[in-house]
Amino acid sequence: MPPSKDAFRRAMRLFATGVTIVTTRLGDQLHGMTANAFTSLSLEPLLVLICVDKAADTHDILKQSGVFAVNILDEEQGALADQFARKESQHDHRIERLAYSVRSTGAPILAGCLAYADCRIIAEYPGGDHTIFVGRVEEADADRKKRPLIFYQGRYQKLAE
Repeated sequence: MPPSKDAFRRAMRLFATGVTIVTTRLGDQLHGMTANAFTSLSLEPLLVLICVDKAADTHDILKQSGVFAVNILDEEQGALADQFARKESQHDHRIERLAYSVRSTGAPILAGCLAYADCRIIAEYPGGDHTIFVGRVEEADADRKKRPLIFYQGRYQKLAE
């Protein structure tokens, strides 16, 4: 018999993850969401995957745009992660007021992030109440002087020195 949703959540809270903001562009509309369901997938070709809740505002925008950037957050960007995790208003997930740049795909790369991967969606797969988006990495870079924001047991953590 499978565990309850609550038991499953309690178990998954013990898996420490990095924190990202997945951004995308659809015409002039910029959008983003906090996500920790992200991983590298392949070195040949360069692929990553993200898992996005079908009920999330960003889900349909991603499907239409065909591009995304994964912005891996620096340990000082917890407030930014919170902003893009909120669901109180459609404006919580907007990027226009933030500093960002664009690279190959046009998806926003947020200023101050630890690292990014700029991707073009090459495949989508069903994943229960989520869609698994596979992205071909067109560009990536990192700031090795920064440290990652970690999510563990339902809150942000920092790596020990």
